[in-house]
Amino acid sequence: MRFRRGLRAVAAYVRRAPGVTAYVRSAPGTYVWLLILFVTTVALHHMSPEFEEDFLRQRSTNIHELSQNPVRVLITSAMWIDSGHWLPYAVLYTVFHAQAERWLGTLRWLAVCVAAHVLATLISELALLKAIHDGMAPHSAVNTLDIGVSYALAGVAAVLTYRIAAPWRYLYLVVLFAIYTVPLATSRTFTDFGHFLSVLIGLACYPLARGRGRAWDPKETLAALRRITTASSSGGPTG
Repeated sequence: MRFRRGLRAVAAYVRRAPGVTAYVRSAPGTYVWLLILFVTTVALHHMSPEFEEDFLRQRSTNIHELSQNPVRVLITSAMWIDSGHWLPYAVLYTVFHAQAERWLGTLRWLAVCVAAHVLATLISELALLKAIHDGMAPHSAVNTLDIGVSYALAGVAAVLTYRIAAPWRYLYLVVLFAIYTVPLATSRTFTDFGHFLSVLIGLACYPLARGRGRAWDPKETLAALRRITTASSSGGPTG
């Protein structure tokens, strides 16, 4: 019930705010994807735990499913989230995906998403397959549940590095690598490896970002906000 009430409140806010509506329309791919995730998340809330696990496993990019129908699972795995919480993804998609789509254009943004999702999935699953053959992972790992949108999100977050002007770009890059390398160094799961690969793939998408306009300088934004604040406090014009 709280889930539905929260979504109704968000929808009502969007309807009352023309600026929000315009922002959503400027990143159609991002918000269509979010809508699909909303529908599938609601569907998961109506499944029993046993049915849900089996249902998601059939749409998982694990070794077994990839060997049977790779194209199908690579697409369907990106349409579900197993956490059951949609609102955090709405925030993350707005902060990262929407910004990247508005900057790169829908087709280039989608190319980054597909590259990160597909390549990171295939490489990490090949690494897992080798670990199974070498006896470093159990054979049951071929049926590991592996769905979600985090590889595409990591790749898009990485390509946004080129949206930021230096020297802020390097600070952003340090934080990004810290977020994705610390789990890899501590837990060393194949999912963590996939996330790290996604960051590298996103950074390798620089040709798609080249020539997409002047980089954003946070210093200029802060200076503009200070001017607006000063003008407002003094009662002067703000335009």
